[in-house]
Amino acid sequence: MLLTTEGHAVNAKQLFDLTGRVAIITGGSIGLGRQMAEGLAEMGAHLVLCARKAERCQQAAEELQHLGVKAIARACDVKNQTSVREIVDATLSEFGRIDILINNAGISWGAPVEQMRLEDWTKVIETNLTGTFLCAQEVGKIMIREGRGKIINIASVAGIGGAPPELPAIGYHASKGGVIAFTKDLACKWAMHNIQVNAIAPGWFPTHMSNRIIEQHRELFLSHIPLHRFGNDHDLKGAAVFLASDASNYVTGHVLVVDGGQSAW
Repeated sequence: MLLTTEGHAVNAKQLFDLTGRVAIITGGSIGLGRQMAEGLAEMGAHLVLCARKAERCQQAAEELQHLGVKAIARACDVKNQTSVREIVDATLSEFGRIDILINNAGISWGAPVEQMRLEDWTKVIETNLTGTFLCAQEVGKIMIREGRGKIINIASVAGIGGAPPELPAIGYHASKGGVIAFTKDLACKWAMHNIQVNAIAPGWFPTHMSNRIIEQHRELFLSHIPLHRFGNDHDLKGAAVFLASDASNYVTGHVLVVDGGQSAW
């Protein structure tokens, strides 16, 4: 058992406890967002799941409520500032607080650099990077007022380095590199408000967005992962809970890589 600077006893279970906290998770209906939402709910957090397809969010919210938490679903286009503000307003109306934001909504587009259309590049950058900015900006206003908060941006190992020509997704790589830089800078800007801003950089996880490319290059990818497997349905839960909880109160501006050792080669 440890003592805080205020002299209160805190044990490890208390540090990770999210009971009563409120989390907004963009792209929270399926894939990695759904996995992280489940992890936070298992630790007691109430959820606001938002994505472009509200029906998917509604189904996920109904399933997660079986864990004993409240979960609401809303449609949201993270590229649209008005849509993002509506999510923040709906969250405050329902729960009266926002403790955690996970910026997970993202897309990719594959094309050789010399052939990529400007509209496809722009759509990826606006969703993955501008969307992260807009959500952090609107939620951050509430967190600054409250004097605390946790922002978790979902980057990628794609934002750390390049990739061979067989993976023609330069817009995705550029956007995730931008998310990493954004995370570090925002952490410096908002540390004075007791807001911790961190990122998770997942490696290869089979999802609706990555399944096709994984099946095309399965053995190649596995040969570059020291653990020689892809991420599963639980591998992001611990990272998300850590960065969303008091256990990470002295961690900010950090990129937590969850990639089976891929980036360690």
